[in-house]
Amino acid sequence: MTDAKTAEADPSWDGLDGHDLYAACLHAARAGDRKAMNRLVEELTPVVWQVARGKGLDRHTAEDVVQTVWLALFRNLERIEDPKALVKWLITTTRREARDVTRRLSRPVPLTDELAETVPSRHPEPEAEAMRADRDRRIWEAFGRLSERCQELIRLTVLAGRAEYGLVADALGMPRGSIGPTRGRCLQRLRETLRAQEGAADA
Repeated sequence: MTDAKTAEADPSWDGLDGHDLYAACLHAARAGDRKAMNRLVEELTPVVWQVARGKGLDRHTAEDVVQTVWLALFRNLERIEDPKALVKWLITTTRREARDVTRRLSRPVPLTDELAETVPSRHPEPEAEAMRADRDRRIWEAFGRLSERCQELIRLTVLAGRAEYGLVADALGMPRGSIGPTRGRCLQRLRETLRAQEGAADA
């Protein structure tokens, strides 16, 4: 009886982290261990979430994508050839699902004049909206001039926070200690690009 309690208190992934933790939990989940699956969801949902949001999805749509991705993993537990590649599998699946959702949402929906008159306006005042749109346009234009690696790093760290740097390092194949300095350099380039744009606009 004591041994059973000890095994329950100290699962096979106890004390592990990173790829080793994910691999151990995935193996246990394949055997039907719900606690292992819950641990994977707890550890990796932040990565799935910020990848979905990084693709421009609103909060509600991103939540649907996150749920879809985890359901896909539950259905494909036996098909993950390398458990240590789980993070990359989740990121790839999230990107694909976010792309598919964006395509579906971008399809035009006809709006009759009668229906349009019943929809209350949620738009801010024109002047404030123009300023916000101009600011957002400049920021995203500067962001688009960064290297693809800088763009991905900023997306993964701005929402994830410092506590998730280990997951970001795993996802991007970078040393954990280099995430912070590299992120700082990417943000500095973004600021410099924005200042250059403002200077060109004032000239």
